[in-house]
Amino acid sequence: MTSQDSTLSKQIEDILVRQNLRGMRDVQPALQTGYYARAARYLHNIKGTVLIGTGFPVVDTFETDGPVGAIALYQTLKHLGADPIIVCGKPISKMLAPDYRIHEIQVGEHDERELEALEALARYRPEAVVSIERPGQAKDGGYYNMRGESISARTACFDTFVRAANCPTIGIGDGGNEIGMGNIYDAISKLNIVPSATRVDELLIADVSNWGAYGLIALLGYWSGEDLLARIDPPAILRYLSERGSVDGVTRLNELTEDGLPFNEGEYVIAQLREITGFATLTPQ
Repeated sequence: MTSQDSTLSKQIEDILVRQNLRGMRDVQPALQTGYYARAARYLHNIKGTVLIGTGFPVVDTFETDGPVGAIALYQTLKHLGADPIIVCGKPISKMLAPDYRIHEIQVGEHDERELEALEALARYRPEAVVSIERPGQAKDGGYYNMRGESISARTACFDTFVRAANCPTIGIGDGGNEIGMGNIYDAISKLNIVPSATRVDELLIADVSNWGAYGLIALLGYWSGEDLLARIDPPAILRYLSERGSVDGVTRLNELTEDGLPFNEGEYVIAQLREITGFATLTPQ
């Protein structure tokens, strides 16, 4: 990694945990600086299949955090010549299927989790696997939300894809119960959360997981010389999901927010990322 890439990655890493909403800035020292650049390098110039797992169950539907970033990354990778596929379970799989390439996985505890993953990995032969705000298995094998409530019966298992993949794996999370947080299990265990034990090659943390996808897109744009963040429209994606029944993961309401924050918070993060990558001048918030 060049010194310039390292410096830019550190700037991105600090921007994305600045608000410290759920303790991600507190656990940041457990990660080796440069994690955004290292993860983005896995996706740079990639032309093959990228599996993007997302969808965190909330009540009887799915939350806005995760799918917004997954769709933004999907659109970006497709624009760059890759073949992205979103991996998720019902109901979000049915909602996205008319507009995106989807691989549906079974919801709930069942005996075919490993077979499900192995068959999909053999079929698609991905060059990278990315998890964005996917519940990660705790040490007891269960899944838990931010309130410590079991959500195992409503969760599809993407952990098996990450563990069995013969390619780089990336996990993005914002609270400690997502796939990838096993990389910093000791640090996460100090938070008020049932921590995920699932590990990945590179863990990315952010105040809101959607924003982690923007960090990757910022670096891909910087290296390609193209303002890729200007091509995505998160508020439009949010409206698209809301019309299909999404809810805010914190408020549990069908509204145009992510983790209790208005969407303009995410827009400001994108503005900051575009500024540090040289594509825009930041207007004070």
